[in-house]
Amino acid sequence: MRVDDLDRTITFYQQVFGLEVTKRHESPRGSKLVFLAVPNSDEEIEITYFPGSGPVQVQEDLMHLAFEVESMEAFGDHIHSLGVEFSDGPTQSSSGSTFAFVDAPEGYEIEVIERPKG
Repeated sequence: MRVDDLDRTITFYQQVFGLEVTKRHESPRGSKLVFLAVPNSDEEIEITYFPGSGPVQVQEDLMHLAFEVESMEAFGDHIHSLGVEFSDGPTQSSSGSTFAFVDAPEGYEIEVIERPKG
């Protein structure tokens, strides 16, 4: 994901979702790349900062990330303590899952899911 403010974005993902920086790299053309590891997963997210390509404009509903949480209520309390609010939800689905959305600094939509217990 391309971003306008690398430090603000890294801080957001670290504080809100507990991601950890695993690698930083600068490409030959000057792009700054940061890889963030997802807790309890082998997945990583690549964040790219390249001011030469102009400001980031995230298209609505183009893409989103999703993270599972143990408790939507606890996660809501956590983000509220950081000054972050849900942009949509929480909403319970017909399958019993609860989902909500949080917007990252550039407007990327992040889904948060609590699956039913049992």
